[in-house]
Amino acid sequence: MNSSLTYRSGVKDVLPTVFGYIGFGMAFGIVAEANRLSILAVLFMSLLVYAASVQFLISAMLLAGSPISTIVLSAFLINSRIILMGASIANHFKKSSLLQNIFIGSLLTDETFALAITKVNKTDGRLTTAWFNAANIVAYFIWVISTVVGCALGKMIKNPLKFGLDFALIAMFVGLLYLQIINDHSKTIQLQLIVVIFVAIAMYFLMRWFSGNIALLMATIIGCLFGMEIRKK
Repeated sequence: MNSSLTYRSGVKDVLPTVFGYIGFGMAFGIVAEANRLSILAVLFMSLLVYAASVQFLISAMLLAGSPISTIVLSAFLINSRIILMGASIANHFKKSSLLQNIFIGSLLTDETFALAITKVNKTDGRLTTAWFNAANIVAYFIWVISTVVGCALGKMIKNPLKFGLDFALIAMFVGLLYLQIINDHSKTIQLQLIVVIFVAIAMYFLMRWFSGNIALLMATIIGCLFGMEIRKK
């Protein structure tokens, strides 16, 4: 990754993350087929929802016959963390139009957010709509294609866990966290590790009283406040 912020650079920078999209996308397609969803249903879900954990949940809840209102509320709670990510990214696009901001926010994911934060450290805090749109669009279409292919192959792969597909997304997040820590020279590695450990501990205790998604959102907010305080000191 370099300091270039062109459309071509966005495509190049996002390519290492697509392996996680492919693995997890195919795993979802296989699970969706097992839950009796058609390829067309998987296609439209990936195009319109575009959220891995939410799509797994929707697939399971549809099979269980859950009410639409419950599915919508659950999906909102799971993806509520994107609100925080979008607010953070929006600071880099204050001069861009509302339509451009909406387009970027609509395709924003955990992976492209982490990629953008890493890029910021290479460009002295700058991002462009061309770079971000390229990264988002490539990730979006790779996800859609992967889920459809997974669904088509679902009849032949009955146990995706034995291929390690369930670990693909976790491995990608570990890699993105590592890149963030070693590339962010504005903060010491020690400071970043302290915040990471604090968030992990907060998440552990919060999950005793709250659901995983609510605990994640609360741990993120608390972690941000904690990081701001110790950086001042």
